[in-house]
Amino acid sequence: MIEKQFLSDQVIINCLNANYGIEVAVLTFLPLGADMSASVYKAQTHDQTSYFVKLKRGHNHDIGIEIVELVHDAGIKEIIPPVKTIIGGSTQQIEDFTLIVYPFVNGQDGFSINLTDDQWVKLGHALRQVHEIDVPQSIQNRVRREVYSPKWREVVRSLYTHIEAEPSGDAVALKLLKFMKENILSIRRLVDRAEQLGQELQDQSHKFVLCHSDIHGGNVLIAGNGNIYIVDWDDPIIAPKERDLMFIGGGVANVWNKSYEEKLFYKGYGTTEVNLTILAYYRHERIVEDIAEYGNALLLTIAGGEDRQEMCKHFIAMFEPNGVVDIAFKTDKSFS
Repeated sequence: MIEKQFLSDQVIINCLNANYGIEVAVLTFLPLGADMSASVYKAQTHDQTSYFVKLKRGHNHDIGIEIVELVHDAGIKEIIPPVKTIIGGSTQQIEDFTLIVYPFVNGQDGFSINLTDDQWVKLGHALRQVHEIDVPQSIQNRVRREVYSPKWREVVRSLYTHIEAEPSGDAVALKLLKFMKENILSIRRLVDRAEQLGQELQDQSHKFVLCHSDIHGGNVLIAGNGNIYIVDWDDPIIAPKERDLMFIGGGVANVWNKSYEEKLFYKGYGTTEVNLTILAYYRHERIVEDIAEYGNALLLTIAGGEDRQEMCKHFIAMFEPNGVVDIAFKTDKSFS
């Protein structure tokens, strides 16, 4: 759960008024998402117009906004472009933070409700359009590019000593350690297979496209009128299309794991050849990253408060039947 950044509500309200001409009547903090460097708010004016306000620590967030505008300008309707400042800027610096404002869209995400058949087709069509965008070289130079880094695998391997050592920590850490010990063979398999696949892919040449990089159910917003929007473009990547496609049928949060949903998605996406080696790599590597982040947070610190229980719950859920681990192994088997 996102926590409020150290910036008063009044400073944010003053910034919105001075730089956007938005006279805020009520500013409400929204405890949403998993990015600990960001806070989000709903700003409501006296005439009941509402805005979604994102506050991110630091001043290096322009590339994500440029990608949003690039995708929107390409005619893709499933994008929410930012509200411009009075002088035409897409973001606004405020002390040590960057402020981004969007129109507020009432709706629920794909973790909360199921997409309809038509929405699955629309999502497929929208993502195909994203992957076909000709990204200017000036933007490509500033977007990260896939290198199949071993970073997260190394982090998980560094946790092995903690898993094998005498258990210590709070109740959540002890619960997670017990679970990790019981599932250590699966964890090692995930790490080792991701390593093998990553090394194999480094020696091959594949077409790279613009990818969202995290297009799971939580980043697809379903509005009350049925429209869908792809949100949270903070971490785009130039990579094989499978970087995004691995989420369709991938089972993140134990949703989007039904075969009929995949069929509907690809009806919209259109004919394409999905490289199962790349798909398997990404499905393994994504889990390895989550193991690394949850493991570090819960085993090496006591931070997180009440969120520690929720993080542990999410970790364990990855190993449930037809969850992400199960699906990653099945994907691997499909071509091995």
